[in-house]
Amino acid sequence: MKITIKNLKLPFRRLKLKSRMMLILGLMALLQTSMLGLFAVQYLSQSLDDEIGLKALHVAKTIAAMPEIETAVANSNSTYLQPLSMTLAKQTNARFVVIGNSKGLRLSHPNIDKLGASMMDDDNDNISPTLKHGQAIISKAKGSLGWSMRARAPVFGANGKDITGLVSVGYLLDNIDAVINNYRATLLWVILAGFIFSLITALWFANHFKKAIFGLEPEQIGQLYQERNATLESVREGIITTNADGEITTINKAAVSFLDLDTRQQWLGANVSTIMPNSPMLDNQISSAAVFEQEVWFNKKPFIVNRLPLLNQTQVIGLVASFRPKDELDLVSQQLNHMQQYADSLRSQTHEYTNKLHTIAGLIQIGASDKALSLIGQENQAHQVLIKLLMDTVTDPVLAGCLLGKFNRAKELGLELYIDPESHMNDIFEHIPRDQLVSMVGNIIDNAMEACLMKNAHGKKVSISMTDYGTDLIFEVEDQGPGIESNLHSLIFTKGYSTKKGEDHGIGLHLVQKLAERLGGYVAMEHAPLGGSLVTISLPKQAPSL
Repeated sequence: MKITIKNLKLPFRRLKLKSRMMLILGLMALLQTSMLGLFAVQYLSQSLDDEIGLKALHVAKTIAAMPEIETAVANSNSTYLQPLSMTLAKQTNARFVVIGNSKGLRLSHPNIDKLGASMMDDDNDNISPTLKHGQAIISKAKGSLGWSMRARAPVFGANGKDITGLVSVGYLLDNIDAVINNYRATLLWVILAGFIFSLITALWFANHFKKAIFGLEPEQIGQLYQERNATLESVREGIITTNADGEITTINKAAVSFLDLDTRQQWLGANVSTIMPNSPMLDNQISSAAVFEQEVWFNKKPFIVNRLPLLNQTQVIGLVASFRPKDELDLVSQQLNHMQQYADSLRSQTHEYTNKLHTIAGLIQIGASDKALSLIGQENQAHQVLIKLLMDTVTDPVLAGCLLGKFNRAKELGLELYIDPESHMNDIFEHIPRDQLVSMVGNIIDNAMEACLMKNAHGKKVSISMTDYGTDLIFEVEDQGPGIESNLHSLIFTKGYSTKKGEDHGIGLHLVQKLAERLGGYVAMEHAPLGGSLVTISLPKQAPSL
């Protein structure tokens, strides 16, 4: 069977993270301790060789310098040197002390049979330098008694210059091997202990590491990372995360698109202030308070922003911000609002015309055909007059449709919506969103009609006047309601504040004010000549600079 690296990886990848870490750390410890042990044994062996070699050299020089040795060597007195060398070897714990003459012939040797034989039989290369040049040398060689660390020193004559012989002192390596074996056994135990310690350390570290990553395996983390990236790119909201220093750690494609950033540039690691200078979108990155559904303007665009700080206990370590263009929410809201207005208009017209049809049917049944025809003509004439007035006054179909719907709604409620025939609203610039315009006008008219339905109202009439002359668009809505005290005119636009009882109030006028301010205009309230309130909306024709 052919074994490849890929085949070897598969069983390893099936192991749990804890098993992998124990295996890897254990093998690393085993490899390291083995290498260190091998180095220690080699270093110890070399050190012992050097130490014994120096000892042998010292003994050899000492013996060679003894006067009695010099005299005996000069006289080739083997009878004297043989027992003396044995005694010296015993006293210095040397394996042998061999003494030779100037020709390299043995004058003493532990083996009597070797006496008179040449010392070159053991180590020819090391004898010549000593006899010819008087060099003291250390060598490791195999002699007649086995492997030994030996030292050779020259023996000089009485004049101190002539070389009359040499002394060779050797220590067999059997003792060294025994020492090395003892150390080797100790190192094996150390290696085993290191391996066991590494396994225990790996187990502890693996447990700690697994706890830090919530018990997930590396493959699971990789999969979660891919899922996280896919999730970030699949959502339609822009998402940006930063660290405590404001550096971007995550940014998805939607955020790059919404902020009109260069898609070719790498934004990770950049400071958020470089792409959103002086923007309130991420202004609470040092705050531990979360912010939800906050409206923020950036690059002349409204966004709905949610900001959530990342906390390490009580310390803020980062920030997550998600945002989306407000236009998307407005689009849904506008569609719902238009549908509601359309439904109200149809319901009002249905209710009104149902009553008129019943009346016409009753007139026909009682034979009053002339009256029925007169009523039909009157109704048609009134409707045509209203449509003609709107066509002459307002050229924008969206605004005209809103006013027509409010007119029918007022008739259904028993109120009169009077549109000033002197009104003129044909110069509405494109930068003014039509949905926001009808939202402001519609809210003001709705509030005026609600005021006229109150018990203490002065009448049932709501008047609207419009003009586009000059540099502003002016809308004035007057009602015959009970009115509002002057000290409350500024508070009435506060979100949640209302003079009406019950819930779901205090939103409309606040929305009107915000929309007007966003378009660079304003909304104001004052007492009306009819007894109620007069609300004025002023919008500049020129787009505001943001």
